[in-house]
Amino acid sequence: MKKSQIAAQLFTLRDFLKTPEDIAVSLRKVKQIGYDAVQVSGMGPVAEEELVKILDGEGLICCATHEPGKKIVEETAAVIERLNKLHCKYTAYPFPHKMPANEVETVGMAKEFEKAAVTMAAAGQILTYHNHSNEFARFGSRTMLDIFYDEAPHLQGELDTFWVQYGGANPVSWIKKLSGRLPLLHLKEFGILDGKITMYHIGGGNLEWDKIIPAADEAGVEWFIVEQDNCLIDPFESLKLSFDYLVSNFAE
Repeated sequence: MKKSQIAAQLFTLRDFLKTPEDIAVSLRKVKQIGYDAVQVSGMGPVAEEELVKILDGEGLICCATHEPGKKIVEETAAVIERLNKLHCKYTAYPFPHKMPANEVETVGMAKEFEKAAVTMAAAGQILTYHNHSNEFARFGSRTMLDIFYDEAPHLQGELDTFWVQYGGANPVSWIKKLSGRLPLLHLKEFGILDGKITMYHIGGGNLEWDKIIPAADEAGVEWFIVEQDNCLIDPFESLKLSFDYLVSNFAE
């Protein structure tokens, strides 16, 4: 992992991204922490052209976005247009816009992903899937997530380490399973506080980063994206602790 491959998922800072002015101030802080790239998500209304101007002004890359799931499968052309405006190659389907209840429905949903992924590939873009724990429900011999990847060969991965662990699976095993089709990895820490599962900054919990990062490097991960849905401390400070931990222990 190179330092330049570490990105911040802006959903972490969503409370500080309500207006274009907020976005500009927050992105400056992100750059000052040391990040060179961000994943665009969780922000208030801002024109793509204005966002690109802010990013360029701070020397930040938009490495990926999250777009609404329904829009990805039903308005793929609009997603392609947005990514082009942001000079961005990757987006991720962030959360099921409908939750399949059985294997047949899951396969049908995977076919929707495949259609969108093929359309995006023709435009030089890549559709990835961001999991939570829901996708580790089993239908027969396969989990929902297995079915998505089995039945949508053009779909690539944006694994979330916290939610893989929360779903009862192994982050390293899943990274290896998706080797060669995992350009994005959400680094999210899993820990326990007062007996409850809790999200921490990277290095503050219990995930085995000394195994996760090397496996991700070997699998061909391009962007290591730090995300924390809920922070125990100031979100900017949490992003800094995560960045410093990764740079000190793993970055070349």
